[in-house]
Amino acid sequence: MRRLPMRRLVTLATLAALGAATLGSTAACGDDSAGAGGSSGPVTLRLGYFPNITHAPAVVGVEKGIFAEKLGADVKLDPKTFNAGPAAIEAVFSGALDATYIGPNPTVNAFSKSKGEAVRVISGAASGGVALVVKPGIAGAQDLKGKKIATPQLGNTQDVAIRYWLKQQGLTTTKEGGGDVKIVPQENAQTVETFNSGAIDGAWVPEPFVSRLVNAGGKVLVDERDLWPDKKFVITNLLVSTKFLKAHPDVVQKLVDGQVAANEFVNTKPEEAQQAISEAIGKITGKPLDLKLIKQAWPTLEFTNDPIATSLKAGLDHAVEVKLTEPVDLKGLYDLKYLNNALKSQGKPEVVQP
Repeated sequence: MRRLPMRRLVTLATLAALGAATLGSTAACGDDSAGAGGSSGPVTLRLGYFPNITHAPAVVGVEKGIFAEKLGADVKLDPKTFNAGPAAIEAVFSGALDATYIGPNPTVNAFSKSKGEAVRVISGAASGGVALVVKPGIAGAQDLKGKKIATPQLGNTQDVAIRYWLKQQGLTTTKEGGGDVKIVPQENAQTVETFNSGAIDGAWVPEPFVSRLVNAGGKVLVDERDLWPDKKFVITNLLVSTKFLKAHPDVVQKLVDGQVAANEFVNTKPEEAQQAISEAIGKITGKPLDLKLIKQAWPTLEFTNDPIATSLKAGLDHAVEVKLTEPVDLKGLYDLKYLNNALKSQGKPEVVQP
């Protein structure tokens, strides 16, 4: 029998219960235990992230104690893991999360849904690390007609990316899984099994699932880096609820200090970071991620504090074009002063505020 993971992935199915628990314990949570006027008790920071290589700074920051060190004794770190962006955003909206590492499209959806009020992007984290992997017999876009392709979740960043790319190739999709190419949203952990069983013909996914599918006999049909200027596009940024930001700007600064320090660790100590990621994913899912797989995926990623705002705007345009969202005015989405404070203190170039 498969043993239970130490931290289970939070899914949409559990959010109602999580939200109820949150409401029942509001007085103990970081948002309300200390308002703008301060509090005598410690603040709790509930931080979301995914057990993916694309969230390496978050994984390493938690596992190596980098966030805990930067946050200090007065802040309790409460990490929570998710499978895809929409679920994490629902947790932010329900009050179950204060900040989360997340992809660009759910970021935009959260900003839009709340009319620009609920969230702010405070740092980048990673670029790249996404591809469309297909069965060997598929040689091009037109071979995808009638095929089933998986994405992590309807409306998430990869889901938008493949729908837009397919439209550029003259192929149709629908939210309900119809059209020329049938998009099948499913948890990333399922994709290798469904790929091997023939239930899907490919998947547009982040690492390490790209490498897993390749090792299962698939081939990369599209490396998403090839679709962007300078091969750079935001895959992960760090977002915070404005409620928490207004109540605890000092904690947010410490969190961003931790993000910058985590990226420094990931970039200067890759082997140690890779080992930490393998072990952390093992704790979360019940099975450590093969180090060879991590090393295989590593070169496709760039860990950067720059949120690459231009690519987020382009991603929004893509989501509008495939009718997964309405046009959104992104003014006010970014608050990078905390990031630039952290970078300036280390003598590093600041990021231009969009």
